[in-house]
Amino acid sequence: MTTPILYRAWVAASMVLLPFFARSEVRKLRQAGVSRLRAREKLGHATQPRATDVPLIWFHGASVGESLSVLALIHRIGVALPQAQFVITSGTATSATLLAGRLPPRTLHQFAPLDAPGPVRRFLRHWKPDAAVFVESELWPQMLRRTHARGAKLALVNARLSERSMARWRKRPELARFLFDLFSLILTQNDKMAQGMRDMHAPAERVEPGINLKSMAGPLPVDLETLAMARTALGQRPVWIASSTHAGEEETVLAAHKALLKSHPDLCLILAPRHPERGTEVRDKIAAAGLSFTRRTRGDMPGEQVFLADTMGELGIWYALGDIVFLGGSLKPIGGHNPFEVAQSGACVLSGAHVAAFAETYSALEAAGAAFLIADGTDLAARVDHLLTDEFDRTKACTAAQAFVSGQTDRLDTIATRLITALELTP
Repeated sequence: MTTPILYRAWVAASMVLLPFFARSEVRKLRQAGVSRLRAREKLGHATQPRATDVPLIWFHGASVGESLSVLALIHRIGVALPQAQFVITSGTATSATLLAGRLPPRTLHQFAPLDAPGPVRRFLRHWKPDAAVFVESELWPQMLRRTHARGAKLALVNARLSERSMARWRKRPELARFLFDLFSLILTQNDKMAQGMRDMHAPAERVEPGINLKSMAGPLPVDLETLAMARTALGQRPVWIASSTHAGEEETVLAAHKALLKSHPDLCLILAPRHPERGTEVRDKIAAAGLSFTRRTRGDMPGEQVFLADTMGELGIWYALGDIVFLGGSLKPIGGHNPFEVAQSGACVLSGAHVAAFAETYSALEAAGAAFLIADGTDLAARVDHLLTDEFDRTKACTAAQAFVSGQTDRLDTIATRLITALELTP
């Protein structure tokens, strides 16, 4: 296949711009607390050894959501391929922090190399992947072409591109074929995206609808000592959780909590904003609402009307404290967040109506009676009040959530088997 002019232009541009991007990316990681040694992984310098005489499978996702979404899949493949080693790459310090405590056996994390000849060559020369799995829309041209040129089989999983991205690919059919033809298998999040990939000139016979892997991420970690301390602090008080909230949503949640306190005066709200760095902003909103609070970044435990859980990596602890979780990113047109993590904790899910990013998962959870979509703050307060008051309905919803989680195991095993086959990996 003739190399498209756009690809050659990208390679040339990356060589010229590499020094600027390298400084910028390393600086961002250093400012986030990443060591200088690890920050140089962006330039392809490995900081971990590759196991010899075993197959290595490389998984690449951009940031937190994409990286976490494949952990359960790596675990399943690892069970089927007990000799294999895995390396997972991502681009952000946050993703590295969250992955550190959740990596499956025989799995290492590295920061992804910049898409330029030097960094990609160094990365591939060290890791020598036998297969590479790219997640969602991580379609870096040189990463794909150079990995394939070394003889590794490629797959794209959880494929999801925006309408704007798909329109751009359709306008560049030569480049699209040049890159999409590298994949032995393309698994999309749903049927609509499968057709979208075919319309973007991906080889139709290799495109298959799959499932949203984010809806099947592994369970959130729980520090048992911290959980015990939180339970002691709460005593017998009822609890509800509002997590992954965004700007413009906390006010609605806090207004609902104030309404609930009239009938449940000892109720505690655990409020965990999506971005913990917004902690001070959210603290001011709690104070403005006239509610008392404790704050996790001060080392506090739940103890007042609101507990501001503004730390990273502790969400699993807070989910374990209650049966009712409202997921943010859904009262505003953001797309929603992963309800599967909540269901895994055994809690029922409340959400606003803007859940396009997890539409299929919410639909299935709603049908099972494990999730409820709410219209506004008044509706949220009414639903939480009902679940707090009606133990039978609350238990029924939580049981449905647990049953839903159990029913997903076979589907994930099927995807793992399809990947092993397509990538020609020997069990």
